[in-house]
Amino acid sequence: MIAHLQRTSNTAGLLVYLYGPGEQGSHTSPRLIAGDGHGAPIELLAEPDSLPYLAHALDAPVERLGPRAPEQPVWACSVRSDPRRPDLTDAQWATVAHRLVAAAGIAPDGDQDACRWIAVRNQPRQVHIVATLAREDGSLHNAYRDAFRLQTECYQLAAELGHLPTTPHPIPHAQETHMPAPCITITAEPSGSVSAKGASDDLSATLLKHAGFQQIEDWYGRRHRLPTTTPTADRAAIATHAAEMLRAARYGVDLASSLDTARISTAANPLGPYTSGAELLRLTDQIRSAENGADLLQAVDHLLHPEHGALERVREALEAAGEQITDLDDEAYQLADRFDVAAEFVSSAQSELVGSGGELGRIGNARQSGTEAWERSSALSGPRSAALATSPAAAKVTSVLGAGAADARAAVRPSQAPGPRTR
Repeated sequence: MIAHLQRTSNTAGLLVYLYGPGEQGSHTSPRLIAGDGHGAPIELLAEPDSLPYLAHALDAPVERLGPRAPEQPVWACSVRSDPRRPDLTDAQWATVAHRLVAAAGIAPDGDQDACRWIAVRNQPRQVHIVATLAREDGSLHNAYRDAFRLQTECYQLAAELGHLPTTPHPIPHAQETHMPAPCITITAEPSGSVSAKGASDDLSATLLKHAGFQQIEDWYGRRHRLPTTTPTADRAAIATHAAEMLRAARYGVDLASSLDTARISTAANPLGPYTSGAELLRLTDQIRSAENGADLLQAVDHLLHPEHGALERVREALEAAGEQITDLDDEAYQLADRFDVAAEFVSSAQSELVGSGGELGRIGNARQSGTEAWERSSALSGPRSAALATSPAAAKVTSVLGAGAADARAAVRPSQAPGPRTR
């Protein structure tokens, strides 16, 4: 059993879709199976020609909030069961809906001020739950960990319904036989040539010849060397290819790091083939080096952009992985569910940070204002001190009162405006 959670801003539009034909006419016989309108006649309003009134009944607590209402107050959860198991009845799906809204905190059992919600069935093996996040007492439901709570409850429901497969007994694998093989050393000699030593049998010699090495037999024994005409840029690639073939044939290979293309690429990119991770590290460095709110906002936008940000790409990739797992293996639906839950967590993180761009842009303004005031104070104190120093009256007072007066004047001098706070 899988729960897919979404947030939207249009209750009426969502109801029109649920009670409509759906994509390619997939919706059949839409009907209300459960809900709580806190006195609103949702059972009478759950008809195709009364959907605007039903939406108004659900939105009533949100409308009472006025400007405090969230931008996306509609909580929509789609739940589907295992297609290999018999479908549930409307009564069973109603029980599932009640348990899910209670587990998520939308409508806990016995809560008189809970959120308003309905459950609609319009497809086999699936139910849609629609709720508004405003509670009857004027507070808002905190949806931070809803995805985790829903999936936990779905797992419990699947276990109670007997939809979870039994764990198969592991099949012992035959013990792998390791055959000893000689070690072959591939190094770059001081002259610049590349040689392979230790290949004394015909199989290793054949593999080295196939990679591009020439065989030499003299009083030193059998050895292999790359032709002197081999371009410098190709030597590492040929040596690495030869090492890969030898290792696949169960030979031990000691390949010099200067000839290992994997190590060479790792030196240029610390994360090797994980270019996406390297790009995020670069973005992290950009965030840490931001000097003001504008710079921070520009860097964080690469994470939070609703269409092209890194979080959105990660969410799509997790969803695609879950779908691909199901396409490749129907039995691995539990693994696919875990990817779907991970995608929901990323979606929750995106919802949590909606609207943070404006706040990021204002970071540092107060600090900058304090710095400017301090600079203006310092600029004004300079001419004033110079004027006192050159004033004949000041000189006369100093000569009459002596150095003690100057010390007293310094003691009672008002302190300068505080400078900018440092971390």
